[in-house]
Amino acid sequence: MERYEGKSIFRKIAMGKIFFYEKNNSVVKREKIEDTQAEQRRFETARAKAQEQLQNLYEKACREVGEAGAAIFEVHQMMLEDEDYCESILNIITRQGVNAEYAVAVTGDNFSSMFASMDDEYMKARAADVKDISERLVRVLSGNDNDMNDLEEPVILVADDLAPSETVQMDKSKLLAFVTEHGSANSHTAILARTMNIPALIGVPIQKEWNGKLAIVDGYEGTLVIDPEQELIDKAQETMEEEARKEKLLKTLKGQKTVTKSGREIHLYANIGSVADTGGALMNDAEGIGLFRSEFLYLESDHYPTENEQFQAYKTVAENMAGKKVIIRTLDIGADKKVDYFNLDEEENPALGYRAIRICLTREEIFRTQLRALLRASAFGNISVMFPMIISVKEIQKIKEILASVKNELKEQGIEYKDVEIGVMIETPASVMISEELAKEVDFFSIGTNDLTQYTLAIDRQNPALDEFYDAHHPAVLRMIQMTIENGHKGGAWVGICGELGADMELTEKFVEMGIDELSVSPTFVLPLREIIRNMD
Repeated sequence: MERYEGKSIFRKIAMGKIFFYEKNNSVVKREKIEDTQAEQRRFETARAKAQEQLQNLYEKACREVGEAGAAIFEVHQMMLEDEDYCESILNIITRQGVNAEYAVAVTGDNFSSMFASMDDEYMKARAADVKDISERLVRVLSGNDNDMNDLEEPVILVADDLAPSETVQMDKSKLLAFVTEHGSANSHTAILARTMNIPALIGVPIQKEWNGKLAIVDGYEGTLVIDPEQELIDKAQETMEEEARKEKLLKTLKGQKTVTKSGREIHLYANIGSVADTGGALMNDAEGIGLFRSEFLYLESDHYPTENEQFQAYKTVAENMAGKKVIIRTLDIGADKKVDYFNLDEEENPALGYRAIRICLTREEIFRTQLRALLRASAFGNISVMFPMIISVKEIQKIKEILASVKNELKEQGIEYKDVEIGVMIETPASVMISEELAKEVDFFSIGTNDLTQYTLAIDRQNPALDEFYDAHHPAVLRMIQMTIENGHKGGAWVGICGELGADMELTEKFVEMGIDELSVSPTFVLPLREIIRNMD
């Protein structure tokens, strides 16, 4: 039995086998092969497995984002069947007497370069697809494919660190817990753990040899135990049963209003990052979606999501929520959320740099595509739109001009849409200080406490070395929230919180006293917060 300590992200306990997730950063080596026929068979076996993985991904994407969003996996399957591509690999194996990994990597580079040099834009886009399927084949051949779709049971995922683009593609139904060596308590992996209601530890010195071993992740104690003794297994089982009992009791609050004893009603919405997350929001009886992080459509894609791909995703969420409010945040790429095909320059201070609405207002075509998709989807439900990182009235006025122009386009084309509520994220001291003026321009505010805390305290929330200085309860942060609520109401806007602080139960009563209208939290926090609010005077 081995015990390791880390920093707990979510107070819960999980037990299961470890799945060691390893990034595929290794260089493909050229090795001489004597039996080339056996190597060719090895390639064909890997190709069949890659096809199976892509079919699973296609079916999963169809369920979550519709056929349009899943089409990329169909394209990849067809490319794996391409005769020229496969013949090139088999020819290199035979003529050069080399390993399949090397033959795939060389063919992938050659075909990718060939497509990239073409004049036709569609063919140019295939360069990334060839690279993707080649990397998948190399991973399968090297036994490092890390495909969670192949797992037969849920696992404890152990990794050096996880990027947002990696977590968004994982099969959430197969995750019991996260354990990482790096990352911070405010990273997107941490947010995902809280969204999924699973324990997570950071700062644990991980080892590849743990793969497949039984382990216990204790979010109460902040410990990871490898190969636990029977006594600890029994104790963990008891704790998990007690947690399940408490969750069952909370479910008696389903269908109840979120209202204090004095009759003050608070709206409890859910934060989601994908279409699939709407299931969790409905299961936990959220009254609506207070934050749909649309950037994850971009993070999980290898190309700019088309208007139709986005429309299908937004439409599906709106329909699934059956008339309940769905607030969709426009693209918030930049800072820690990097997307290769955006070709953003490296910045010394990315959190203070070219991100979110700044990208949208300077790359207007990307913004207009998203707004068209959002407005088209509004015809199928109760959609509201909010804009991140706003620091001036001038920005809102420019956004409203673009929005009006997009509406005119749709009207001329005879495409149906509804007039949507618009709001802004309050996440900088600048937006707080001018919140009364901003409120006159919009219908609502949503306070993003993660960034507001970061910018107010001048602390990089992604830097784990600063976790001890990061204080979300700092008086300055709470005064910023109070000022925003008061100024929003003066200007005629309702005010909510969609940052992590909204689920901080030590502050729930204070937020209600401040006059907050809405709290949007990870789905699993909806019922516990309802219980607290219903017991308030």
